[in-house]
Amino acid sequence: MSFLTIQEISHTYVSKDTATKAIENISMEIEEGEFVSFLGPSGCGKTTLLTILSGLLAPTAGKAAINGQPLSAEKAGSIGYMLQQDYLFPWKTIEENVLIGLQTLNKLTPEKREQTINMLKEMGLSNVEAKYPRELSGGMRQRAALVRTLATEPKILLLDEPFSALDYQTKLHLENLVHRTLKDYGKTAVLVTHDIGEAIAMSDRVFLFASKPGRLHKTFKVPDELRAMKPFDARQSAPFQALFQSIWKELEQLEK
Repeated sequence: MSFLTIQEISHTYVSKDTATKAIENISMEIEEGEFVSFLGPSGCGKTTLLTILSGLLAPTAGKAAINGQPLSAEKAGSIGYMLQQDYLFPWKTIEENVLIGLQTLNKLTPEKREQTINMLKEMGLSNVEAKYPRELSGGMRQRAALVRTLATEPKILLLDEPFSALDYQTKLHLENLVHRTLKDYGKTAVLVTHDIGEAIAMSDRVFLFASKPGRLHKTFKVPDELRAMKPFDARQSAPFQALFQSIWKELEQLEK
């Protein structure tokens, strides 16, 4: 049995006057510890599907399950969600921010506190516990947001364009850091992105979506050679360029 199973999911947004089908009949299986990306043109339903996987939106049809259990049966904190904005509370210190999930779930123990502070250090954020978000750069805040998400030990991490608001150099640095961290912790991750290079460099597989309505168009397996590299190094390799061109051509056809 696959870790995450998505079976024939469809969703229609209904308003007073209209009904818009956002995604239609999407099925896929994702293995535990796998990093996958959702890629496609605007309006193809990537974020809608991610929101369904988070449990915040019930699909119109179909179902998703983790280890055979419906998403609705998952306990709070078992699904981590990281967005474009860090959403750190500006009036709380970094330590207070990264521990807030554990506090909310009544899981904050001295051991968990120590583990979380150590995770900050692993992320290159030593001696920032007493600082406030305004005192950190955008990249540092995103790293703190990732620590806050990982502190609750989620089964799966959902990433909705978490690097898009950052400058390019910081983005590349964080790609390396997040990729290494998730692999080290053995986390399953789903990334929504518009960036072909980012999808290839970070993923084991890339799911390409078509639009109107959103549907799964094609799946690309990232070569083992690339998967063994850091994202930054992978971007410089010949297999990366070949896969980039293949996905680019498919996207061009979809957008015609």
